[in-house]
Amino acid sequence: MKNIDFMRRAIELSINSVQIGGGPFGCVIVKNNNIIAEGSNEVTLSNDPTAHAEIVTIRKACKSINNFNLEGSEMYTSCEPCPMCLSAIYWSHINIIYYGNTRLDAAKIGFDDNFIYNELGKDLSIRKIPMKQIYKDEAKKAFLDWEQKVDKIEY
Repeated sequence: MKNIDFMRRAIELSINSVQIGGGPFGCVIVKNNNIIAEGSNEVTLSNDPTAHAEIVTIRKACKSINNFNLEGSEMYTSCEPCPMCLSAIYWSHINIIYYGNTRLDAAKIGFDDNFIYNELGKDLSIRKIPMKQIYKDEAKKAFLDWEQKVDKIEY
């Protein structure tokens, strides 16, 4: 298969998703020129705000190869990833992202991620959702335990 075939599959998944009541987003993850996982937006179908096509597909890909590290893989997605998905892509170590629609295209149909991109650049004290640090000393215990753990699996 070629890049165009993988992207066409992601687009096909996005169109199918709309037809079954999901959001207009589809995604495939490819490793060694084979699709290891595919998915579409399931936010409204599963009542899960994190069930974006990229997240759904990352979860399936990790199960498929039995590893949380997707290094050496490529993502083909019907739209430029939102900030949440982009973070997950970085955490999963996917090597490259190919996308169809832009985030501006998504904003035109009601999926405006620019608000979140803008919020991330703001000081914590002026974000729309307040963030307040509490119980810092108690919370440190898990970090200290992790730091001293000799058999940890780093990611």
